[in-house]
Order: sequence, then structure tokens, then C-alpha cells
Amino acid sequence: MELTNSEYIRELLGRHGFRFSKSLGQNFLTAAWVPEDIAAAGVPEEGMGVLEVGPGIGCLTRELSKRGEKVVSIELDKALKPILAETLGDLENVEIVYGDAMKLDLAALAEEKLGGLKKAVCANLPYNVTSPLLTAFIRANCFDSITVMIQREVARRICAAPGCPDYGAFGIFVQWYMETELLFDVPPSCFMPQPKVTSSVTRLKRRSERPAQVEDEGLMFRIIRSAFNQRRKTLVNALSSQLGGITKEQAEQALINCGFDTRIRGEVLEIGGFAKISDEISRIAQADL
Repeated sequence: MELTNSEYIRELLGRHGFRFSKSLGQNFLTAAWVPEDIAAAGVPEEGMGVLEVGPGIGCLTRELSKRGEKVVSIELDKALKPILAETLGDLENVEIVYGDAMKLDLAALAEEKLGGLKKAVCANLPYNVTSPLLTAFIRANCFDSITVMIQREVARRICAAPGCPDYGAFGIFVQWYMETELLFDVPPSCFMPQPKVTSSVTRLKRRSERPAQVEDEGLMFRIIRSAFNQRRKTLVNALSSQLGGITKEQAEQALINCGFDTRIRGEVLEIGGFAKISDEISRIAQADL
């Protein structure tokens, strides 16, 4: 069974009358090295429990089953049910859950299916739901690592450092909770049908502690979103126009008290800088009540 062989894939799909769905972002791998390398990166040690989303016809799933103690794979498209029964039915440590990963309680599912195992996410994610799925994985707060193949542009944003054009609010959110690492690119030629963009495999590891201390995470992320909603503006102008309840004078004073130039833009600030500004804005706002 060669699940990355183009001729075999066509024969398998034709036999089951399967048609690709653009809305579900279905692109099946046709290069054996890709699922092998993703599985090696995502399941580096024995005895792990693995959650996969979007198994396709199961080529990555089979590689994960060789390394993981238990693999639970969530698939939305029930048209793949007879195909996956054929390609994965012989694997005792693989369970397919049919449903929408965006609507499932991932923490509860992982606890139910993977129990006390060290838990990891390893998946080839559909491009159109990458950000909400990554957010859901992180917020589940039970996965030690998240190794995913996603659109290269999104991967670069997730891993971007301050001052880079790709640095932004979503990347900071991910880096607040996870250490990020860009592993390797996968060209369109490795898929059927071929997407129009290059993919990248990224590994996220859960931090043992946050990169900085902050009194109010919610306020900090509001500040970060404000900074990048109008990234061409100075941080003072972005905060005073976007944050709500903060005057330009208060924003300027907060930056001065933190030792920052009042002309600074959010795109050059490290996470710790946003945390400091958040605490100072909170203090100034309380003092002015």
C-alpha cells in the first residue's frame, strides 16, 4: 500500500468515487519523505499520544502509528470513511473520529482518547483553518508540542522576530505560549492536487513558563492587537485610537515610564516590551480614576 504513490492514489480514490473538496482544503501528499519527516519531528520519543487533524487518505497517520503509542485522527469529510477503513483498518493503535475539530473540546477529547500519555499534535492542516486550529490547540493547554504543515507565509509569521515584516499579533500570541521553530519547506509538487503556494513544517513546543510576567494577559493582547491593526502608526497613536479609554497623553507617559521612545512602533517591540507597557498602562489608568 503506497499512500503517496500518485497512481495508487488515483486508483484508490476512483474506486471509491471520491472527489476533492476545495472548501475543505484537501491536498494529498505524493512524496513519501514528507510524512516520514513530519512524523519524525512531531513524535521524537516512544510512548506518546498523538492527535492528528485531517488525515486525508492516511499517509501521515500510518507514519505516526509507527512512532506513537496511540494516534487519534479527526476527519471532517465522511466521504473518506470507506477509504480510511481500507488504508488504516489494520492499525490497532489508530482511531478515527469523524467530526469538526473546530467544534470539538480538544482537551476533553485528548484526555478521553490519549489518557495519561504525553500528548502531541502532528498534522497537515487545511490552509483555510490554520489560525483558528492552532489557537484551539494552544488553548487546550494539554499538548507538549504541535508539529504542523501549513502555508509558508503563515509559518513565517508564527516564527517571526521583532522588526521583521512578518512579525505580527498572531505570531506574538503563539510565541507567548510556545517556542517556535521553522523546520523545512514542502513544494507544491509534493501534493495532489498541487496547491498554488509552498508549505512549511513548523514545530511549536509548550513553554514551561511565559517569556515575561504580566498582570493582565487580556489587556496585553488588546494592546498588541491595537499596535498591529494600525502598524504604520506610532504605538502612541495606535493605542490612543484603538485601545479605548486611553488618551494619547496616557499612552505617551506609559512609554516614557517604560524607557521607550514615544515614536516607537509596535512592530519592533519584543513580547516583554508589550508586557511592561501593559502593566504601566494599567497602573496609569488606575491612578487616573
